[in-house]
This record gives sequence, C-alpha cells and structure tokens, in this order.
Amino acid sequence: MRPKKVAILTAGGLAPCLNAAIGGLIERYTEVASDIELICYRGGYKGLLLGDSLPVTPAQRATAGVLLRHGGSAIGNSRVKLTNVKDCVKRGLVKEGQNPLQVAAEQLVRDGVDVLHTIGGDDTNTTAADLAAYLAKNNYQLTVIGLPKTIDNDVVPIRQSLGAWTAAEEGAKFFERVVGEHGANPRMLIVHEVMGRNCGWLTAATARDYQKRLDALEFVPGLGLGRERLAVHGVYVPELALDIAAEAARLRGLMDRHGNVNVFISEGAGVDSIVAEMTARGQEVPRDAFGHVKLDAVNPGKWFGDQFAKMLGAEKVLVQKSGYFARAAPANAADLALIAECVRHSVACSLRRESGVVGQDEERNDALRAIEFTRIKGGKAFDVTLPWFRELLAAIGQPLTATVAPGGH
Repeated sequence: MRPKKVAILTAGGLAPCLNAAIGGLIERYTEVASDIELICYRGGYKGLLLGDSLPVTPAQRATAGVLLRHGGSAIGNSRVKLTNVKDCVKRGLVKEGQNPLQVAAEQLVRDGVDVLHTIGGDDTNTTAADLAAYLAKNNYQLTVIGLPKTIDNDVVPIRQSLGAWTAAEEGAKFFERVVGEHGANPRMLIVHEVMGRNCGWLTAATARDYQKRLDALEFVPGLGLGRERLAVHGVYVPELALDIAAEAARLRGLMDRHGNVNVFISEGAGVDSIVAEMTARGQEVPRDAFGHVKLDAVNPGKWFGDQFAKMLGAEKVLVQKSGYFARAAPANAADLALIAECVRHSVACSLRRESGVVGQDEERNDALRAIEFTRIKGGKAFDVTLPWFRELLAAIGQPLTATVAPGGH
C-alpha cells in the first residue's frame, strides 16, 4: 500500500552526508510523490520516543536542496539504543516499566507514519533492525528504511558508507595545516588521530588522500622544505599488529634524518592496551549506551604519543584530532553522487513498502538494494591486504603485518 506519511530521523555521530540525505529525500519525495506528507523527528530516536517532530512545509520542500551544501544534521542526532531500557529510563525518555520499542512503535502509530527513514551508522541501523523486528512481530504495518552513514566505513555488508569519502578528504586537508608545526620545535612528533573505533579504513584513506595532496605541491629541500618532512611516516590501524619497539627504531631513524616524524593512528588502535592499563590501576572505563569505550576519555592519541616520545627522543609531541573537523563537513562530489543514488532507491523502496538498509551489498555483487536488517552489523574490518594500502605502506617504508583475514573494503 502506498504510504501517506513518511518520517525521517538521523542518529549517532555526525557524518558528511546527513543534511544531504535529508535534503535528498525531501527533494525526491517532492519530485515523485508530492502528495506524501513528510515529518522529521528531532534528535534521532530521542525525538521519536518523546514525540518531538517537525512537519516539512511546502517552503522547506522548495528549498531542501540547500541542505546538500551544508554539513551536520539540521534535525539533530542522539545516541539512543531502544533495547537499552535502563539507559532510556535514566535519561527520561521512557517511564519505568515501559518498553522503548513499544513506545517508539506507538508514537509512530499516533503520528500516522507509514514509513520511517533512519539515517545512521551500524548502531542506528541495528537499532532500526530491532524496531523493524518488533513492528513485524507485533503486526504494526510500518516500513523502516535505513541509509548507511558512518565515516568509519565499517557496516557489514555495505561496500561504501555515506560520508566516508568526504571525511577522508577533509582529514587530509586538516593535516595539511597541522604538519606545518614540524618546524615549530626541534625533533617534533606529530600524532594525527583519526576516527575509527574498530576499523582502520578512514585512517588509511586519509593518509592516502594526504599523500596524494603532497603530489600536487612543490618543495625546496635545501631550506628544510622537503617532501620527506611533510610526508606520513607511520599508519597504525586496529587490524595491524604493532611491534612498538621495532616501529620506534624505524621512526627514530627518520627523526634523526629529518628532524620530525608524522604518524596517523586510528582512535581504536591500542584501545585494548589502554583499557587493560586502566583496569589494572582500578580505574573505571567509561562507556556509552551501546557499551562502547568512550574514546575521548581514554585518549588513544596521547597514549601513542607517550609511548613513542621517549623511544624517538622527541623534544615535543603534538597530538591533533581531525574527527570533528572532518565529520561536520558538507558532502563532496563523490559522496553526493552516492547519496543521490541511495536516496532514489530508498524512495522507490518506500513506495513499494520494502524495508531494509539501502546500500551496495558486498555479498550480492555490490548490487544497490534494501539489505535485510538481519544481515546488518558493525565492526567490519578494513582489508589491510588491499593493493592501495600495501602501496601506501611500501611508500613510507612501514612493514605490513596483518592480524585479520581479507574481507574489509
């Protein structure tokens, strides 16, 4: 049955695709099904639980294309897990004794929503999967359609998540400014911490994009402006084993020759070691509603800086994080093209009431389709055996030691 009312929400962390996806959905519905009423829940699943929504007016439909030029999410995000009853009660989103899934389902019914578009990463879409399963089990006639947003690019089985290409490009731009600090102090160690809890794709892609940007520059080696001082010297991702002593010896040689060292690390690299140290000291490890370690609190970049500083004889360590700069950017041309393709397919699925997460299905020859919610999960590993990553490490002289089997992106 053709939907009469459609709702949109964004959830989880930001990515350079949220406003573009919101605007794209509004534009596409206006183009092919202008009679369908549209609303947006404010603040993700929090807004859904509280019944906090905004109608999309004719004026907003006419100007929705403006959203494609902006980063962030105009309707707001939150991190809410509908199956974490204790957290939902604690935050005042539901009352004691209520089931958040039931509260969400009944709110959708009260609002007259036929189709719900969820735009988010693995947590958002696994939560959408929980909601879709609850709706089906309890005979609610509602359709849930997800769009895969995560700069980590780590959703199974999706080839390319929305916003990840832009995040890599923006992270590379960010480091172009940071690397200039190499001349601010002798023997400088610069640590560029890149987002990526369990997956190193973004760190690797950011390093690759940055190296490509160096290709377009000219240098004056005799005055200390040689490419070797600006280049990436180490890339550390969760999927690679790290022999700190051996890497420190290699990097110390570079420090001795060039006077500085630049390393890129995934925020998830080394977390197990950090957590083990905190636990051994009797410290509480801070975690979010999904049970994830709060990475800002454990500070992996500082840990890497501390580990390497003495071994490299660094006089100063500078740790810089590009995550918030990168994830709040407007989508680039490559992402806009992918978003448009996914949006068109999402609206087509909506009109025929087909649930799932719309993306390129790696297990179905990369076909763009509504992937079954039961197959969606997070934590897909980055394939460190990919030729472009091997070439990157070879170019910087870093050995490759894989600890995971191929099968990433």
